[in-house]
Amino acid sequence: MPITVEEIAKLAGVSRATVSRVVNHHPNIRPEVRERVERIIAEYNYHPNRAAQSLATHRTNAIGLIVPNSFPLLFNDTFFPRLIQGIAEVCNANDYTVTVTLTTEPERQMVQFRHVLSSGAIDGVVVANAGIDDPLLPLLRDSGLPFVLVGRNPVQPDLCYVDVDNVSGARVMTRYLIGLNHRAIGIVTGPLGRSAGRDRLEGYRLALEAAGIPFDDALVAEGDFTEQGGYQAARQLIAAQPTAIFACSDMMALGVLRALAGEGLRVPDDVSVAGFDDFLAATAANPALTTIAQPVVELGAAAAALLVDLINAKGAPQTHDRTLPVQLVIRQSTRRLDGDAASR
Repeated sequence: MPITVEEIAKLAGVSRATVSRVVNHHPNIRPEVRERVERIIAEYNYHPNRAAQSLATHRTNAIGLIVPNSFPLLFNDTFFPRLIQGIAEVCNANDYTVTVTLTTEPERQMVQFRHVLSSGAIDGVVVANAGIDDPLLPLLRDSGLPFVLVGRNPVQPDLCYVDVDNVSGARVMTRYLIGLNHRAIGIVTGPLGRSAGRDRLEGYRLALEAAGIPFDDALVAEGDFTEQGGYQAARQLIAAQPTAIFACSDMMALGVLRALAGEGLRVPDDVSVAGFDDFLAATAANPALTTIAQPVVELGAAAAALLVDLINAKGAPQTHDRTLPVQLVIRQSTRRLDGDAASR
């Protein structure tokens, strides 16, 4: 039979309550006592009864990760595995497990989300890929659970979130292309119903405005962060004869490369191409992509850390948002135009 808390307490010469505090990582335990109890726990391979702990503490030590509207993306875009890596690292360090909720049938996802939020099986939620007006948000508010969004919500700025500096990243990339003498710069945006799509378009617009270059709707096409979405958007942009195309994700940039090749256009000789992410696809592309590197593992870790703080907060948390910096990475997919080409 497995050893009990009472037996551990007797072997260690401490009270049952002291063993419980060691198991639950209570800070106010003398180091020598903690070491003695943990040595016995390891020797007898003791594992606490999580169900009993949950009843006693009103905690499950589990958090939920909800990813609405993106089942295909999860398995085709390295953003989500890297995000989950960061979340898992922080949760493991804080003795939390992670439950991932996905839906293959969009019409049933709200039913599933209601079940998850009302199940009592999680202490809080990280939400990735939610739209600005996602119907999940009112459910989260009504649930009473602490939650953190990956991606800010410009309509509801009071919601807790972590994000990367999408506006700055897109502005830096567009300014870099302008510095290479490009004036007809196309952009493949992300979905404009999500903050990342809007913010990257805004950074592009701000860079054009600062350089005195008119904003041209013919050079803007909306994508969906997939390779096929980038391909379709690039086919739309080619008619406007851009000298450069900024795709707001590396996956979409791969689609742009494919569309340009299909038209017999060479990169970067005929058209420069840039991305946003700096995933493996950026270095594996031919030519390797100039891109904006975003720290996705750190983003997931920041989301999980903020959620743990919210769960443990006795009153209002010290912070309710965090924005991580991004960085320009220059590779072979972009080039400087000469005077004649720049005047196109």
